[in-house]
Amino acid sequence: MAVIILGLSVGVILYTYIGYPALLAVMARLWPRPALTAVSTAVHTPTVTLLIAAYNEEETIAQKIENSLALDYPPARLQILVAADGSADRTAQIVAGYADRGVVLNYEPARRGKMAAINRAMPHATGEIVVFSDANNFYQADALRELVRPFADASVGAASGAKVIAKGDGVLGESEGLYWRYESFIKEKETAVHSSVGVAGEMLALRRRLFEPPPEDIINDDFYMAVRLLHRHYRVVYVPTARSTERISPTAQDEMARRARIVAGRYQAIWRGRELLPWKRPLLVWQIVSHKFLRPLVPLAMIAALAANLALVLQARPLARLLLLCQMGFYGTAVLGSYLHPGGKLGKLLYLPTYLVNSNLAALLGLGRFLAGKQSTRWQRVPRRQPTIPGEEK
Repeated sequence: MAVIILGLSVGVILYTYIGYPALLAVMARLWPRPALTAVSTAVHTPTVTLLIAAYNEEETIAQKIENSLALDYPPARLQILVAADGSADRTAQIVAGYADRGVVLNYEPARRGKMAAINRAMPHATGEIVVFSDANNFYQADALRELVRPFADASVGAASGAKVIAKGDGVLGESEGLYWRYESFIKEKETAVHSSVGVAGEMLALRRRLFEPPPEDIINDDFYMAVRLLHRHYRVVYVPTARSTERISPTAQDEMARRARIVAGRYQAIWRGRELLPWKRPLLVWQIVSHKFLRPLVPLAMIAALAANLALVLQARPLARLLLLCQMGFYGTAVLGSYLHPGGKLGKLLYLPTYLVNSNLAALLGLGRFLAGKQSTRWQRVPRRQPTIPGEEK
C-alpha cells in the first residue's frame, strides 16, 4: 500500500508541474486551434473602460492614474473609472482631484469588498470592453492596444495579459518572476489548444455586455468570471504582449499571506466544481482540473509521499532510503534558502526549493482558512514594495 501511495503522490506532483504543461505543448503543436480572425493584423480600438479597484491605496493611486492617462490609446475612446471601496485614507480625495482630466470616481464609504465595489461601478462603465485592474500594477504604454486586439474575433469573450515582476527584489522577486514566466507558458499553450483557464485579475478584459456579477461569497472572482464565459461558449485568451508590471511583497511571509487567500479560493472552486465546471466541454474540464484544481492538492501529495517513504524505510524496502535522502535534501535546501541569500545563480538555485515549499505551505494555510470558513471575500491589503513604472525597472 505504501508503494502505491508513494507512486500516486509523486505522480500527482510530477503531472501537475511537468506533465500537464508538456501535454499542452504537444497538443498545441499537433492540433493547434485556428488563429483568431484578423487578430494578427487588425487595428482594433473599441471603446474601453479601465476599471481600477482601490482600497486604502493613497501611496500608489496617483501613480496608477498617471500611468493610465499616459497609455497609448485614443483618449476619446478610453474611460478611467476608479471604484474606491471603504478607504480610510485619502484614496478617494486623490482620485477626485483628477476629475478635470476625465477620471471618474465611484466611491462608497462603507466597505463591502472588491467585487461589491466593481458591481457598483459597472453601471457607470461606458466602454464596449471593460479592463479590470488594481492600483498597484502598472501597464506598459501599448498594453491596452494589445489586450483588446483579440476582441476583433467575435468568439472571444475575455482576454488576460502578462504579469511581469519588476527586477531588483532579490531571490524572492527572481523566483516569483520565474513562476509567472512558467504560468505564461501554460496560458499561451492553453490558448493555442482552446482557451486559457487562468487569468490575471489585475489585467482582465471582457466584453461589457457579457459581464456576469459573481456571487458575493466567491473568493476568486476573476476565475469565476472566466469560467462563466467558457460555459457560454466564448473563448478566454492570453495575450503575452499586453504587459503589466508590479513588485512583490516585502517578505516571504507577506507573499504567503497573499497566496493563502488565492488558494482558499481554489479550494472553494473545487468544492463548487459541480456547478463551475463546463461538463459538456471535456477538454476545458481537463484544463481546469489540471491547471487549477490539482495545484492546491500538491502539498497533500507531498505529505503523503513523505509519510509513505518513511513507511517503506521501516519496511527496509529497496531504494526507500535513497528516496528519503532525496526528499530530505530537498526540504533541507528549502530551509537553508530561508536563511542564506548568496548572490548570483547559486542564490537563485538555493532559493527555488524554498519558494516551492513556501507556496505549498501557503496552500495548506489556504486549506485551513477554507475549512474553517475564515477566508473573507473582502481583499486584505498585503504590503507591497514601492511601485516600479514600466520603463523605470532597475
